[in-house]
Amino acid sequence: MVCWVAAAAVLIVFTAISFGLHGPLGDGAPGTFQRGDQAAMIGLGVLAALGILLFSRPRVVADGSGIHVRNVLGGYDLPWEIIRAVRFSRGAPWASIELDDDDVVSVLAVQSADKEYAVQAVRALRTMLESHRAAAAADGA
Repeated sequence: MVCWVAAAAVLIVFTAISFGLHGPLGDGAPGTFQRGDQAAMIGLGVLAALGILLFSRPRVVADGSGIHVRNVLGGYDLPWEIIRAVRFSRGAPWASIELDDDDVVSVLAVQSADKEYAVQAVRALRTMLESHRAAAAADGA
């Protein structure tokens, strides 16, 4: 919600600035502001708002097939079989998933600033990982 409000505020500010762009440049500089300059300022506002909205993109969803992580840029579909551990180290800004090949995938949707919500999310992911391992062991036995 905060990202949407911030994006709207940025767009409003850039649009308001664009309406102020008319007439001569000032300080004796040659040239004048044109309608294209106003449109460009609004366009920059749209780009800035979209940039802010990128930060509302992170998600993590776990189901029977694995964990689906969507970060600011990019995403991962991780099957349970390749996940070694779900980590949330003390002092870390966000949770991470350690894979069997020693790769680490950051989970930006679970951040330390979220406090108890983040702890619950990591515990839920760990519980699902353990239940999948128990089911796989029972199938293999």
